[in-house]
Amino acid sequence: MQIAILHLLKEESMHGYRIMKELEERAEGFYSASAGTVYPALQEMVERDLIALESKEDKKIYFIKENGIGRLEEYSKKSEGDFWSEWKARWVWQSSEEAIQLKNVIDAWDIELKKAIKEVRRNPENSAKLIAFMEETIKRLQKENR
Repeated sequence: MQIAILHLLKEESMHGYRIMKELEERAEGFYSASAGTVYPALQEMVERDLIALESKEDKKIYFIKENGIGRLEEYSKKSEGDFWSEWKARWVWQSSEEAIQLKNVIDAWDIELKKAIKEVRRNPENSAKLIAFMEETIKRLQKENR
């Protein structure tokens, strides 16, 4: 989120509502920005001296600072391709049936893992079994992703 906002502010200074609308537009409707996401990100970036805020005509206008430009340059060294194409692709995928199914499975995994950890706290002798299971799962995931 912060990198996207920095990209926008590098193009032009703007107020929070416009930032939200621009983020939605760049995702071509696959993402709906919320004040609960955007404003905390803006506040954190102000605190980290990446952006600054000035009041103009009863509106708070955000603009990028040197540190923010530096952060974008660092990010661009690690990334490939056009940022906004990737931004849209990420939101398109998150709306897909596969992503929804994966989220449901991850949520179920999280519930079961918490139950297993709670059980290990009650019966520490089972911790080695849970650790071995988790290590094997990690290895399988690593193997699948190569």
